[in-house]
Parts: sequence; structure tokens; C-alpha cells
Amino acid sequence: MSYAKKPLVGIIMGSSSDSRIMHGAAEILDKFKIKHEDQIISAHRTPSRLNQYAKHAESSGFKVIIAGAGGAAHLPGMIAAHTIIPVIGVPILVYNDKQEQKSIKHKFSAFGGLDSLLSISEMPSGSPVVTVGVNKATNAGIYAMKILANEFGDIRKKLKKHKEIQHQSVVKESETLKKIGLSKFVKKKFK
Repeated sequence: MSYAKKPLVGIIMGSSSDSRIMHGAAEILDKFKIKHEDQIISAHRTPSRLNQYAKHAESSGFKVIIAGAGGAAHLPGMIAAHTIIPVIGVPILVYNDKQEQKSIKHKFSAFGGLDSLLSISEMPSGSPVVTVGVNKATNAGIYAMKILANEFGDIRKKLKKHKEIQHQSVVKESETLKKIGLSKFVKKKFK
């Protein structure tokens, strides 16, 4: 079975507005050529579809499900309740952009994503969900690859190379900072 030919990762989200965050998981999986299947499944508006998806994920041989949701964020927990497949929850900061907003201060959730983070991370005993930080779908994708790396040695090698590239990038930036000084570095980097 090849992870590049058959999806082993499912990416689900509660609504289409979550796609602007959840695409981070898809992008990192695409970069590593790991096939995934993406769907919108609402825990509240399509509960029977959620149950069908859990069965589909198991019968399709998915190894990991990445589930993103905002607000009450029940999707990751509900999918975890219906399957033994590991679930990675992505708490999403809710944006109030479905209505006309005259004031920018009301554009974001009053809780700054903390509502979603707590909802996903505080699952009852016996129904765990791994939780990444608010809007950190890319981290969810990397974590999914770490799970797959237990079975696929080449993914393990790719992840080690990815970490080395990150390391070298920080060393290079540090050398530039040291060479040109903090003031010039900030102007060059963030202009």
C-alpha cells in the first residue's frame, strides 16, 4: 500500500469557512506527497453524515483523521467517539465574517479560539483527541506524518530532512543577524 496512491489521511472541517485554516494541513501533506481525502462534515448540522464518514474512514484504511472546528468545536471529539482511528483536532478561531461588520473589533470570536482549544483538548477519558494550537493545521499535518512514519520509513527520512532544513534556516538567519545587526536585520526581514 502506498501513501502516495491511496489516501491514508482524512481532513475534515465543520464548515467551508474553516478551509482557509485547514488548507495548511493539506499543503504540508501535498509537499510530502501524502494523499489525503478532504470533506466538510458538520457535527451539528449533519450528524448522520459524521457517523457515515467514520465508517468510511475505517473501511478505506485511513490511518489518521485531522478534524478542524471552531466555536464549540465538537467535530474532532464526535469523530473520535465513532472510530478507533487517531484524531488530531485543530481548534479554529471563529471569524464573524458571515454578516456585515462595521467594526473590526467584532470580527473575531470573543474567546480568541480558546473556546475551541478547550472543547477539543478536554475530551472525557476514554475518547482522546490529540490537539494542536489554535489555527495550527500545518502542525496537525506534520503530526499525521509522524504517525505514518511509524509504518513508512521513507516518511521518517523525509521528516528528518525537513527538521534539518528548519535547523539550517535558523542558523543562517542567526548568522545574518549577527553580521548586519538587529536594526538592519529587522528592516530587511520585515519591510
